[in-house]
Amino acid sequence: MQTIHKPNWHIPENHATPEHIFLNRRQFLTTTTIAASAALIPNIAQSATEPPDKTLNLYPAKQNPAYKLNRDITPINVTSKYNNFYEFGSHKRIAAAAQALKTRPWDITIEGEVQKPITISIDELIRKMPLEERLYRHRCVEAWAMAVPWTGFAFSELLKLADPKPSAKFVEMQTFYDPSIAGGQKQIWYPWPYKEGLTIAEAANELTFLATGIYGKPLLKQFGAPLRLAVPWKYGFKSIKSITRFRFTTARPVSFWEDVQPKEYGFWANVNPEVPHPRWSQASEELIGTGRRVPTQLYNGYGEQVAHLYKEGDSLGLTLWR
Repeated sequence: MQTIHKPNWHIPENHATPEHIFLNRRQFLTTTTIAASAALIPNIAQSATEPPDKTLNLYPAKQNPAYKLNRDITPINVTSKYNNFYEFGSHKRIAAAAQALKTRPWDITIEGEVQKPITISIDELIRKMPLEERLYRHRCVEAWAMAVPWTGFAFSELLKLADPKPSAKFVEMQTFYDPSIAGGQKQIWYPWPYKEGLTIAEAANELTFLATGIYGKPLLKQFGAPLRLAVPWKYGFKSIKSITRFRFTTARPVSFWEDVQPKEYGFWANVNPEVPHPRWSQASEELIGTGRRVPTQLYNGYGEQVAHLYKEGDSLGLTLWR
């Protein structure tokens, strides 16, 4: 008899029904938390010089029942005030400064080793994509963690649009560059603009997600509006914010933090409790907003979905640096 192995986030179909939401206390509390958090997000107010977001009517998107959590959603009043976004400063309280970012108009360029190079507006891109909500864990390399409801689309949908050539082995992503509004970009010792990269296999993985919203509404600017990456099995610095460019390449790109300090921040950056950062342990993580520490899981608990991407014992796959 064939044995069917279901992923650890799988929810049986008869549990993914409206009745289940009311009968299952944890799911009910999670749903309530998301709704309450969404209510706390201010209406998206744009300046008179910034064109309106033409995708507002797409939120909230339907939640994909395949991607659930075994921990509570982190409230918006915590996550929206504790953000890494070095373009606006090296501290966590950058939310106010990030409001200077103008997210409309915003163009996305897809180029390099692709059959269909294109430049497309963010609103047109979002409307081409099947939006959904997914609940993901997020683990920072600084040993703190949160859990959030992203809205967006699978990276595999962008691959369909780009149609990479067989020669494409990697995809490099790049964020905006505008020191006039992003004070951190005036620090010339950093290799601006911010860049990150994935292998094509990583980009095509079912978990790899391009987020356009959070808590049922469009992304706030401090979260990396209007488009950011979410790769939940990797440390958070891999999840590049405010993307403007996707470049498909034959050679592995050098990412921003790898360029700054390769002995501390590597290209692969898979979450691994057994490999400490040179300056702190990765064995446990703090759930922000709670003061609690919990053990870190290999691949942030997503090993069943991504371990096959890396050879067993391959330091390039599992260690933090190199």
